[in-house]
Amino acid sequence: MQKIVIAIDGFSGCGKSSTAKALAKIFGYTYIDSGAMYRAATLHFLDNKVNLDNKVDVLENLKTLKISFDFNSETGKQETFLNGRNVENEIRSMRVSDHVSEVSKIKEVREELVFKQQELGKNKGVVMDGRDIGTVVFPEAELKVFMTADLTIRGKRRLKELQEKGQKVTLDEIVRNLAERDEMDSTRKESPLLMASDAVELDTSHLDFDDQVNRIVEYAKERISLYSK
Repeated sequence: MQKIVIAIDGFSGCGKSSTAKALAKIFGYTYIDSGAMYRAATLHFLDNKVNLDNKVDVLENLKTLKISFDFNSETGKQETFLNGRNVENEIRSMRVSDHVSEVSKIKEVREELVFKQQELGKNKGVVMDGRDIGTVVFPEAELKVFMTADLTIRGKRRLKELQEKGQKVTLDEIVRNLAERDEMDSTRKESPLLMASDAVELDTSHLDFDDQVNRIVEYAKERISLYSK
């Protein structure tokens, strides 16, 4: 069967990552969490007290940035490693969330991580989610999906996710963070959050998880069939 690239973009809290993971499992594809890569880079910069306005400082720290993924068979989850250290929980904290958009807009950071992402997906058979996957990382992807949802609904989803991980945070804090990231990601100079002209828009505000996955599965089957001819 012909393998394709499935690119999923959209705002935070729309269920991009969980949906992408489910799709990868259904089709037997590799899942690549681009958001985790930017979060890991952010954690790396925070831990090393990098001056984001100092290009030399940024470039020096990019040289020591090593990001890898590993599937944990016991939990059934993919975990993120920063320079050999498991940082999966740490990169989901509000400390990182509050700075990830600021780090993500740096040209040198984006160039480095986009290169890594393209290398991971060059043989197709991948599902990748993020903010510029269909526009910059894989502009030739056979299927592009742009996910949206109401801001408050997104906030409640993220709150539940963080509470389940034992993090103490309020809905107001999360909604504020999401709104700020939406604004920063959509207006940044480098690879802004945009819906590709050939993407399918999917509003997940009132869809349950299985429904949103099934819709994209149908889109993917159509593309696979089309490109197999």
